[in-house]
Amino acid sequence: MNMIVVGCGRMGSELAYRLFLMGHHVAVMDIQGAAFNNLPPDFRGHKVEGEILARDVLHRAGIETADGLAAVTNSDAFNAVIGHIASSIYHVRNVVVRNYDPRWRSLHDAFGLQVISSSSWGAQRIAEMVSESSFPAVFSAGNGEIEIYEANIPAEWDGKTIGDLAAGRQFVPVALTRTGRAELPTPQTLMAAGDVLHVSATLEGIQSLRALLTGQVEV
Repeated sequence: MNMIVVGCGRMGSELAYRLFLMGHHVAVMDIQGAAFNNLPPDFRGHKVEGEILARDVLHRAGIETADGLAAVTNSDAFNAVIGHIASSIYHVRNVVVRNYDPRWRSLHDAFGLQVISSSSWGAQRIAEMVSESSFPAVFSAGNGEIEIYEANIPAEWDGKTIGDLAAGRQFVPVALTRTGRAELPTPQTLMAAGDVLHVSATLEGIQSLRALLTGQVEV
C-alpha cells in the first residue's frame, strides 16, 4: 500500500520506518530536510522536503494514489488541516492525525478525523499501571476511552451470575475463561472462583467492578 507520513520528528520517523518494514511504499514529508536524519540508515522510502500544504509537494509525495496518510507533526492545527485536505479533497481512504496537545482535541473532532492522542492515552495507561495492576487493560479502543480489562473472580463470587455482577453498571462482560476455555457470557452464566473475566469498560466502569470484586461495596 502507498502510505504518506507527514512530519519526520521522533514519532513520524518511527512510524515511517515501521510502515516501511511492514512492506508498504512510504513517503515521508517534512518542511526541513534535516528532519530526515531521524530515519534509520536502512529506510528506503521516499523523502519529500518542502511546504507540506503546497499542491506540488503533496503530489510529489503521491497523495493522489495514497491509500493512507498520517499527519503527526507537533502542530495540532496543521495536522487537522492536512488531514482534512487528504480526506475531503484527495479522498485518501485511511487518514489518521496526531493530537499533540489534549486541549486542542476538539479541533480534530470538528473535522471528523481519526485521532491518536498519545499524551492522553499514555497518561491513562501509566496511571492504570502504577495504581491498579491487579486489573490490567489488555486492549484499548480509541484513545483509551474504552478498554478491555482482565479480572479474576474471587471466592466470594463463586456461584453468582454474570447478571448479578454487571446489572446497571458501566462495563460489559465480553469473555469468561475457565480452565483455559473461553465462552461468551450471558446474564445467566454462573461464575466460579478463579475464572478470568474480560470486560469492556470505561475508567469509571472498571473502578466500579474493582470495588465489587474486592468487597468495597455490596451488591
